[in-house]
Amino acid sequence: MTRRMMFGAIGAAVVGLAAGAAAFAHQGAGRPPFRAQMMKRMISAALDEALDEAKVTPEQRTAIHASRDRAFAALAAQHGDRSAHRDQVLALFESDQIDAGRLQALQEQERQRHEAMRSSITQAVVEIHDTLTADQRKIVANWVRAHGPGHMH
Repeated sequence: MTRRMMFGAIGAAVVGLAAGAAAFAHQGAGRPPFRAQMMKRMISAALDEALDEAKVTPEQRTAIHASRDRAFAALAAQHGDRSAHRDQVLALFESDQIDAGRLQALQEQERQRHEAMRSSITQAVVEIHDTLTADQRKIVANWVRAHGPGHMH
């Protein structure tokens, strides 16, 4: 095993432990983690502000909210069981020799999970684009430029 792979395995184990602990600490009985709920509320509120600015019709808003909700559902489905992934990485780490093939397989699973999440977001963006008029898309884009990440409200 190369030094790079060893550091990757250790890094994955540490990140997995931290993420698992944070998710467990914030998870209530049967509810998604607090951070996920907060992000959904923030994204929804920002989206609604931009849609208000673009003066979307009730039908457009309904269609856009449906796209948003499908994306949120797909993201939640892909969230996966972080503790199981963490345990698998830790089992590899604890062994006398790390099985590089198994480690690569775990990394590939994570890559596929992330790709599925990216795809669901991309699909929502396409659906929202197709729901808005050209003028509305410009208004929304300008709203994001003025109020998006990196800007204070």
